[in-house]
Amino acid sequence: MQKKIMLLGSGELGKEFVIAAQRWGQTVIAVDSYANAPAMQVADACEVINMLDGAALDQIVAKHQPDLIVPEIEAIRTERFYDYEKQGIQVVPSAKAANFTMNRKAIRDLAAKELGLKTANYRYAKTFEELKAAVEVVGIPCVVKPLMSSSGKGQSTIKTEEEIEKAWKIAAEKGRGDAEEVIVEAFVPFISEITLLTVTQKNGDTLFCKSIGHRQERGDYQESWQPAALPEGFEEQAQQMAAKVTKALGGAGIWGVEFFITADGVVFSELSPRPHDTGMVTLAGTQNLNEFELHCRAVLGLPIPEIRQEKAGASAVVLSGIETNNPVYTGWDVVCQNPQADFRLFGKEAAREHRRMGVVLLNSEPDADTLELQKQARELADKVAVKAN
Repeated sequence: MQKKIMLLGSGELGKEFVIAAQRWGQTVIAVDSYANAPAMQVADACEVINMLDGAALDQIVAKHQPDLIVPEIEAIRTERFYDYEKQGIQVVPSAKAANFTMNRKAIRDLAAKELGLKTANYRYAKTFEELKAAVEVVGIPCVVKPLMSSSGKGQSTIKTEEEIEKAWKIAAEKGRGDAEEVIVEAFVPFISEITLLTVTQKNGDTLFCKSIGHRQERGDYQESWQPAALPEGFEEQAQQMAAKVTKALGGAGIWGVEFFITADGVVFSELSPRPHDTGMVTLAGTQNLNEFELHCRAVLGLPIPEIRQEKAGASAVVLSGIETNNPVYTGWDVVCQNPQADFRLFGKEAAREHRRMGVVLLNSEPDADTLELQKQARELADKVAVKAN
C-alpha cells in the first residue's frame, strides 16, 4: 500500500497533506518554485522548479517515478498530466479534472453550458477593449478574475467605469501562470458564501462534509466556520450541484466546491480539485477526519465509510502586516489560554503584507453558534503579531 507521491505546490495546505500521508506510511516529494516551502519542511524529498516549464516537470517525474501526482496549485503545465496518466501514474483527481479546474474558463463553461448549473452571468476578455465590452454586457458592479489564479490573486470588483482599467492591470500583474485572459462575472447579490467539501472515491459513494461558511477580503478568506447555517433545502441543492460537476470531471479526492447563497437559492461559483483553504477549519476537530486526511484516503483508495460532524468550529487566519525574512511571532500564549483554541504556524520564511502566516482554530459543542465562534477566532487571531527578527 506504500506509494510514492509527488506534490506539486508546497504551501500550507500541502504541508498538512504531507503530514497525513506520512502518518499512513507514504513517501512524499514536495515540489515548488522556491526552497524550503512549508510542505518541503516535512516531506521526504523536495525539488525546486518552475512548474510551468513542461520539460523541467517531465525531468523530475522521470527522476522520481512517482505512483501519484497531487497538484496543490494552479501554475502547472497541466496538459502534461495526460502523458503521465498514459505512463501509469495516477493524477489526482484525474488529468481531465486538473486541466479543467486549473483554468476558470474550462470549468465555468462545463458548469454553465454543459451541466446547466446556475452561475453568474459571465464573459471572457483577452484585451482591455474586450474587457470594456464584457463589462457593458454583464453590467456594473461586476468582478474580474484572471483565468488562472487562486486565493483571490488578481481579483477585483468594478463599481464604476473608471475602475475598469485598474481591474485589467491588477489581473495582468497578479494572475498566476501564463494565461492572459480574464473572466468578467456579474455581481451576485449573495447573502453568504460557502464551501462544500466533496469527496469522490475510487470504490465508494460521493460524500459531503457539512457546509463551511467563510468571509473574504481582497478575494482571500479571513475566517471560516462549520457548519454554516443555511435555509432549508439549500444544502441539498449544493450537494446535487457538487455531485454533478465532480462526476463530470472524474477521479478520486477532495474538492472544494464554492457557492453563493442567495435569497432565491444556490449559485455555483468555483471549485478546486484539492483541499481548500477555508477547509482548514476541519483541523479544529470538527469532523472525524479532517479535509487532508479525507483527501489522502480518497487518493490512496482507502475506504471512507462516513464523514461525521463532531463539533462546531471556526478558523481565522493570521496575516502579516510587514515585509520581513525569518519573522517571529507574539501572542500565541494568549491563544493557548483558551482551552478550546489551537493554532498552526505555516513556517513561511518570508512575510509580506497580507500574506497568510498561520491560522487560529476554535471548536465547541456541535450546536454552538458558529458565527459567535467566528468572532472569537478572529479576536484571538488579531492578538497574534508578525514581527521582524
